[in-house]
Amino acid sequence: MEILGIDIGGTGVKGALVDVTTGKLTTERHRIPTPNPATPEALANTILALVNHFKWNGLVGCGFPTPLQHGKCLSGGNLHPSWKGVQVDELFKTKTGNEFYIANDADAAGLAEINFGAGKNVHGTVVMITLGTGIGSGLFLDGKLIPNTEFGHVLYKNGEIFEKYASDYARKRDNLSRKEWGKRLHKYFKHIYLLLSPDLIIVGGGASKKFDKIESQIEIDASIVPAKAENEAGIIGAAMAAKFHIK
Repeated sequence: MEILGIDIGGTGVKGALVDVTTGKLTTERHRIPTPNPATPEALANTILALVNHFKWNGLVGCGFPTPLQHGKCLSGGNLHPSWKGVQVDELFKTKTGNEFYIANDADAAGLAEINFGAGKNVHGTVVMITLGTGIGSGLFLDGKLIPNTEFGHVLYKNGEIFEKYASDYARKRDNLSRKEWGKRLHKYFKHIYLLLSPDLIIVGGGASKKFDKIESQIEIDASIVPAKAENEAGIIGAAMAAKFHIK
């Protein structure tokens, strides 16, 4: 069974057909730059171009980088303020004619890992944390998604959210060494452990490829491992969100 999975990021919109029984891509990934500004109309046109590239008229799952509730944007996130209140699944369905299921991008990445990666067959509480422009999160209990968490927005000092202190963007902005960034991440993951007492933390996003360079700085009681699907997790998980009709 194939589903088109789409992963929307701040710089690129990537998609591929996914065999949702194996978690394998059945086509090459295709990437289109994220429009700037990334307004609803501009991004919907990009989605249409991606669907047309694959000549696809079936089910589509989409990982979306904003807070969501049942397919509706609660804020524009890092995309554009005009996304607030937009029913994303209906917008994309109207533009393309395809049925869409929209999941938060970190939830999508977590679905890939729970079904095919580092979280497969892990019972108890599993937290997926994606480190990129922001910090995204996915929460699972016995393999079941508890959607739309925003643990990148837990507070650090003086009311600042941890996302602004410990994301990959913060690393680049402050020109941090891997050791310095790892110390910030230690504070963040220690806080997450205090809040949730997870059995496993999976680290995704670009940081999953360089996790070995920061792992020694993070000392918490929970197991913490890099994502196995790495940058394909968003596409695979988006397709899984459509398979399970997650909104």
